[in-house]
Amino acid sequence: MTTLKRLGIWIDHSRAQLTDYTIELLDTKIIKSDFTHDDKEHTLSRSENVMHNKEQHQHLEFYKKIAEVIRNYNHVLLFGPTDAKVELFNILKADHRFAKINIEVRQADKMTEFQQKAFIREYFSKE
Repeated sequence: MTTLKRLGIWIDHSRAQLTDYTIELLDTKIIKSDFTHDDKEHTLSRSENVMHNKEQHQHLEFYKKIAEVIRNYNHVLLFGPTDAKVELFNILKADHRFAKINIEVRQADKMTEFQQKAFIREYFSKE
């Protein structure tokens, strides 16, 4: 019998908090986007088109880092206040390597780490 590995990810466009869910422990890891507000201002001063392309490229790299972690799980919950969770979900669904992973998306507001862990605990405890 295989062990069910569950992961909750609170995500916006600047960072993702990945929380490995087990009954006893919630272990959190943070991945940050390389595209900062300063990058945006600097690039925007040169060209809006260049800024948009750079932002898109760095968001894709951000999502790839998260995807590498997700590959090790069976059930993943994506939640957060922005469309980043949906963007990541669409990237994952287009990749056949994630076809057997149950990935769900939920809307959530800005949360403290404690609130995120409570949200994840409540979600996965219903299984």
